[in-house]
Amino acid sequence: METTISIIVNGENHGAKPGATVADLLQELGLNSGRVAIERNLEILPRPKWLETRIEPGDRYEIVQFVGGG
Repeated sequence: METTISIIVNGENHGAKPGATVADLLQELGLNSGRVAIERNLEILPRPKWLETRIEPGDRYEIVQFVGGG
């Protein structure tokens, strides 16, 4: 049984736990879920789907973090 699955996050290889959700991935990466947008396999992933979308081997994620300032 695999202990991690291989995915790509912002162009870099990354491991994730089998059965993890996109929300779990954000938490593992230490990102504030209120300040990011996520693209999964070239499609925007709506925020309401983050808790139910399971990470699959080979998934490709682009995560953009919004930064405030002036």
